[in-house]
Amino acid sequence: MLLASTGGALTGAWFENQKGFPHAALQWLQAPAPPVLSAARRWLDNYFAGLRPDISKIPLAPRGTPFQQRVWNMLRAIPYGRTTTYGALAQRLAPPRMAAQAVGGAVGRNPLSIIIPCHRVLGSGGALTGYAAGLDIKRRLLQHEGIHLPPA
Repeated sequence: MLLASTGGALTGAWFENQKGFPHAALQWLQAPAPPVLSAARRWLDNYFAGLRPDISKIPLAPRGTPFQQRVWNMLRAIPYGRTTTYGALAQRLAPPRMAAQAVGGAVGRNPLSIIIPCHRVLGSGGALTGYAAGLDIKRRLLQHEGIHLPPA
């Protein structure tokens, strides 16, 4: 994964070659890493070790529109090992209620993969849809969290 920060807050976390991966950012690598990047790396290590790390300890500053920010804040509230749907998120954005497609667009532009858990959002009826890093990675992340999915 590639992590990006302002130095004081985390602004991006991408799987290599996922949609929106900032290939030009590879030349920005810093040594030593700012503390926020070290904290994000520890968070990811803990997550993949099967722990449930608390993201509130890492300052986040994803860049997006006010609508995207609202959706991303809702994503942060989805508990580990739980899912919701694009439609359910859209219903919570009242007033005015937003279409599930608009919510899906905001979810798809989440620059902090895993950390802001967009992988926990499913299509109607629990369908495995949309993930910038690919559905195989989304499936594996959900299974890692103990979510049982129908076979691919």
